[in-house]
Amino acid sequence: MSEVTMRIGELARRTGVSERSLRYYEQQGLISARRTAGGHREYDVTAVAAVDRIQCLFSAGLCSSKIAELLPCMRSKEAGGPAPDLLHNLAVERERIDGMIDRLLASRDILDEVIDSARTPSAAPGEAARSR
Repeated sequence: MSEVTMRIGELARRTGVSERSLRYYEQQGLISARRTAGGHREYDVTAVAAVDRIQCLFSAGLCSSKIAELLPCMRSKEAGGPAPDLLHNLAVERERIDGMIDRLLASRDILDEVIDSARTPSAAPGEAARSR
C-alpha cells in the first residue's frame, strides 16, 4: 500500500489542532479516519489540508453544520456545485464577515488615533507660559 497515513497525534502535530478537536471533526463528518486492527484512527495525508480548511472556516465564524455542507463542494469539482440555499447562506455569511472586517478596521483606526495622540507630546497647562 503506497498511501501514506498518519495517526491522530501526528495529524494534531501537523495542523496544530488538538486531538479532541480532530475527534469532534470526525464526529461531525468533517474528516474521516480508517481504523486499524487495534482500533487506532489513521488519516491519509489529505487530512492536513482538510483540517486547515476547516480551521479557516471556523475562524470565519461558520458553524460545523455549515462547514459540513460546504466541504464536499470544496473537495472536488466533480461533486457538483453547492445547492442554491447553501449559496444563499454562504453569501449571508460573507456579508457578516464583511461587517466584522469593517468593524475591526474602524476599531483599528480608533486605536491608531489614540496611539498617535499619546505619542504626540502636548503642552501641559501653564507649560507654554513658562517656556516664554
